[in-house]
Amino acid sequence: MDALQRAGWRPLPFTQFVIKIHSRCNLACDYCYMYEMADQSWSSRDKVMDSATMKATIDRIAEHARVHRLPSVNAVLHGGEPLLAGTSWIDGFVADLRGVLEPDVQVAVSMQTNGTLIDEDFLRTAAERRIGVSVSLDGAEQDNDQHRRYAGGRGSYQAVARGLALLASGPYRAQFRGLLCTINVDNDPIGTYEELLRWRPPAIDFLLPHGTWSSPPPKRTTDEDHTPYADWLLEIFERWYTAPSRQTRVRLFESVIRMALGGQSMTEAVGLQPARLVVIETDGSIEQVDSLKAAFDGAPATGLTVRDGPFDRALEHPSVAARQIGIEALSEKCRACSLRDTCGGGLYPHRYREGSGFLNPSVYCPDLMKLITHIVGRVRADV
Repeated sequence: MDALQRAGWRPLPFTQFVIKIHSRCNLACDYCYMYEMADQSWSSRDKVMDSATMKATIDRIAEHARVHRLPSVNAVLHGGEPLLAGTSWIDGFVADLRGVLEPDVQVAVSMQTNGTLIDEDFLRTAAERRIGVSVSLDGAEQDNDQHRRYAGGRGSYQAVARGLALLASGPYRAQFRGLLCTINVDNDPIGTYEELLRWRPPAIDFLLPHGTWSSPPPKRTTDEDHTPYADWLLEIFERWYTAPSRQTRVRLFESVIRMALGGQSMTEAVGLQPARLVVIETDGSIEQVDSLKAAFDGAPATGLTVRDGPFDRALEHPSVAARQIGIEALSEKCRACSLRDTCGGGLYPHRYREGSGFLNPSVYCPDLMKLITHIVGRVRADV
């Protein structure tokens, strides 16, 4: 850090605050990075954020915005399953957050939920408090329920579908932000895409299953000619790209296209844009991006809490800096790659290997190379 700062580098302030309002979940998805991977800190966390921690969190966000003269911030209500905190808790938190920051700092509030607990009462509050809602869904019932199940083994699709039916149509449609789908290469890609489109989502995020070189994701082998994730995504890309009209946004595809045309990525999954996200756990701990839980026990930790001092202290953490310094944090192989600026080494947690840390290409390197090469070539041929 000292060497970086002597060379003139300065960290960028956080603009996205992921707030863990509840640390438990009513589902038991077998691929979940929070409960099923290396970091198990959830088990010692407070189940729900208490009022004192809530106030400290809001005050720290306001302080950070004021010190850095931020015109706006994004607050993401997260978990576990955030709806386990209850609609009245969510209503009070968002009211207090906006009451402290606005009108000087505009606050965009969103929530990532598994969708099973969405009801009219919550959606009325979401509409009144201007809370955007994104839902996790992995495809049609049989496909979704392979991994997204309750602890007893019952599938979650029917409960999610009931919630989505309320959210995606009628008076609450304006709160619908999109669907998040974790890729399962055993499922038909076009079938998955068509099921997601059925809900008319404004956007779809396709997520690579979290994994590392030390704990590889499913079907990801050392064979560089084996690209199951790229092959799966490219079927959807062609369906999406060649459609007569744009039916939804796909952030991964759009990010690659934007960079091919000289713009910036909209996701940490690709590109070299500085990460400006921080996580606040239910007990007030300040942590890095959640997906680091896939790397090793304690990987997301900073050792800081909202009670100890400002968020600026977290900006000094080496791993936070690594996710902001772009090329300087890449492995030698990535620096020499022709796709360096577009790929950006892939998602930071996916680079981890025991013994060498994060100074490696993504465990998805072959898939990313094939995916990006195809999309960039397709776009450049059309402009």
